[in-house]
Amino acid sequence: MRAVNLEVNGIVHEVFVEDRTSLADALREECGLTGTRLGCEHGVCGACTVLINNRPERSCLVLATQTEGDAIGTIEGLAKSPTVLAPIQRAFREAHGLQCGFCTSGMLLTAQSLLEHDPDPSPETIRDWMHGNLCRCTGFDQIVESVQLAASLIKQDQEREE
Repeated sequence: MRAVNLEVNGIVHEVFVEDRTSLADALREECGLTGTRLGCEHGVCGACTVLINNRPERSCLVLATQTEGDAIGTIEGLAKSPTVLAPIQRAFREAHGLQCGFCTSGMLLTAQSLLEHDPDPSPETIRDWMHGNLCRCTGFDQIVESVQLAASLIKQDQEREE
């Protein structure tokens, strides 16, 4: 076992893990952050996607020990508070971009990263970014619509703040 400091959603967690422990397992078992889902555990489905230094990464493929010193973002850190959803969360709810919820945390974090890189993405860009996140329930049209709505909501929020 080895001590590792994981900075998750702005909070440092000292965890004790084996060298082979995945980041997904450390987040779920050591940090108690169960919003990161484990699907295929081979990096194919995208359910375990988290943000590492604001980039979407498959946490099932990353070792917890590799992320010391990195900023990790999970679904639990997306909203400003437990009662105020982030624009991307509101958009997925309003445009029906989620159904069973299993893939949702990975979808939301990937979409969040996309919108930070491109605040007004085309449907083709959205599909390209989201292609690594598999959903068996919605079809991808509602997901594309959700990301487009989120872009609009973020723009509205920014205009209100100015």
